[in-house]
Amino acid sequence: MRVPFQCTNEDINAAGLTCSDDDPCPVYLELSAFESTGIRLYPAGDIHTAEKTLYSVILGSDDNGHTWREVHDRIRGASLDRIQFLGAENGWVSGLELSPIARDPFLLRTSDGGKTWRQIPIFPEPGFGAIQQFAFSDPENGALIIDRGPGSASDRYERYESLDGGDSWMVKESSVKPLTLKRPLGAAPPEYRVRADANSRSFQLEHRQNGRWTSLAAFLVNLGMCKPD
Repeated sequence: MRVPFQCTNEDINAAGLTCSDDDPCPVYLELSAFESTGIRLYPAGDIHTAEKTLYSVILGSDDNGHTWREVHDRIRGASLDRIQFLGAENGWVSGLELSPIARDPFLLRTSDGGKTWRQIPIFPEPGFGAIQQFAFSDPENGALIIDRGPGSASDRYERYESLDGGDSWMVKESSVKPLTLKRPLGAAPPEYRVRADANSRSFQLEHRQNGRWTSLAAFLVNLGMCKPD
């Protein structure tokens, strides 16, 4: 399968690309995360050229990967990289804007099984940084780690907590050294994964069954070219 994408002059200008008819810019799909609610499947990532991220993308399937749709509008210049669901209804996807560098990290949150999503900023004001980890122990209580980047004027790493499902966040700890979230004891290994396959030039969405990984769907990496209209 191929995610539909038609590059426009607006996309070229917004990303600051130097594409031309003689030297067009190849466009690629990258899927970074894949999760299931037990009812629906959700892979997420971005659409990019070799130099610039163009849009975020998150897909959903209600029929075990036979058909797909985009469940949230693409966000210009942003990428999505991690997904967590608790049960069939509550889920979160982490993302950030990547123009010109990692900044304004956010979560996409759903409380109705992915039918609708809300974009929630982590910072109260625009700022640099990326979500390294996040985890919710229940629909209300969550934590995440922010990396502010090597040029940060203060401590590079920050641990945040939320008591309202991710709608608001409070800094609980900061450090010049990396911080991590503890993995819950007895946490089960992942049952779903996304894997880049070089031979087919695709991203394989796979499910672990009886100790073996089986393919549910595959999405082509190459999405076409950006060049002036």
